[in-house]
Amino acid sequence: MYVRIYTFHMRARKSPEQGLRQQFLDDVQRLWPVLKGSLAQIRKPCIRPACPACARGEKHPAFILSFTERGRRRCMYVPADLVSWLQAGLRNGRRLEALLYQLGPALLRHYRQQRNSHPKG
Repeated sequence: MYVRIYTFHMRARKSPEQGLRQQFLDDVQRLWPVLKGSLAQIRKPCIRPACPACARGEKHPAFILSFTERGRRRCMYVPADLVSWLQAGLRNGRRLEALLYQLGPALLRHYRQQRNSHPKG
């Protein structure tokens, strides 16, 4: 004896809200790397006692990343080879923030459109 099992999957209709969600997820995926904070170039003296640049008062360039962690402002030194990658991440972070600001009104418009397309009674 054997049992034959048939399964049938109906394709769910995509609502406009799902389209909006998928568009947002696609946009976010393209934004990697993404971060929030600020990158600043500073000048610091080095630890060498006979450094000519420090003796002239020029000091040495360095980069720091400032960010908020658990409500407190923090800073970390950034290696020079990561500066361009972090700059791209900061630009993408601002783009993500803009997407989030646009999403609220878009969701509200979608809700109103759905409500108005299904008249009561």
